[in-house]
Amino acid sequence: MELRHLRYFIAVAQEQHMTRAAQRLGIQQPPLSQQIQDLERELSVQLFERSPRRIRLNTAGQVFLEDARKLLEQVETAVERVRQTARGELGSIRLGYTSSAAIHDRVPQVIRVFRERYPLIDLHVQENTTRDLLDALQARQLDAAFVRSTTERYPDLQAIDLGGEPMVAALPQGHRLALGTAPLALSELAHEPFVAYRRADGPGIQDVLMAACRRAGFVPRAVETVPRMLSALTMVAAGRGVSLVPASLRVVLSDSVHYRTLEAADSFSVPLTLAHGPVQPGSPLSRLVGILRAP
Repeated sequence: MELRHLRYFIAVAQEQHMTRAAQRLGIQQPPLSQQIQDLERELSVQLFERSPRRIRLNTAGQVFLEDARKLLEQVETAVERVRQTARGELGSIRLGYTSSAAIHDRVPQVIRVFRERYPLIDLHVQENTTRDLLDALQARQLDAAFVRSTTERYPDLQAIDLGGEPMVAALPQGHRLALGTAPLALSELAHEPFVAYRRADGPGIQDVLMAACRRAGFVPRAVETVPRMLSALTMVAAGRGVSLVPASLRVVLSDSVHYRTLEAADSFSVPLTLAHGPVQPGSPLSRLVGILRAP
């Protein structure tokens, strides 16, 4: 049995006239009659009651008509789904992000645009540290991840630079340096206890941070080391020490943490990056990458 047999059968059942059904299908009447007979022969069931001027479904034909319509609908759905998949409009994508990257306006903006353009693509998200996200990308357990890092230590990965973000000083409310609003010289933090976040939170970020402090004439004295930037801000709010964080994190614990920009001479930035694995043409990942690369 072929799909055309089902289409021919449905047309004849609807028209209840062989000639009209043939005209509707764009074929000759004798071949159509032969195809219907072949179908009945294959099923070993008579589907129609025939008269000289009319052909009408019998009880068996009525049952088969219902199932034939369902089968064709399923086939049409399957065809459309495979075409959507080939166009990158269907499927799934596994997306990761760090807690600090997620706070940056660009990340929810990109996710929102992606969901609006490709509502049929299942988006699976997870939060983790930068190192864990990059390791997951390397192992093909994720498709892409928003991180505050380069991918230089992961040669199999690619990256889209979403721009650098300036770092700011995070100080406990009531701290002597929290009284000012003017840009802060980085050297004023030379003797302050630092709340650091582990290197696993961002390969490369600590290198940039340490280099900036060395240029200012000191090496930070870490009194606390936490796994994430948000955890560092919690410790700053508790009065444990000071820290340096991306400017977009100024919305975090703003009642307990005072943020100050750095003087131009000391200012430095950290990247916001979409790291990803190989991009297959027409894949959901290619659609995400296309959004970010669009002018």
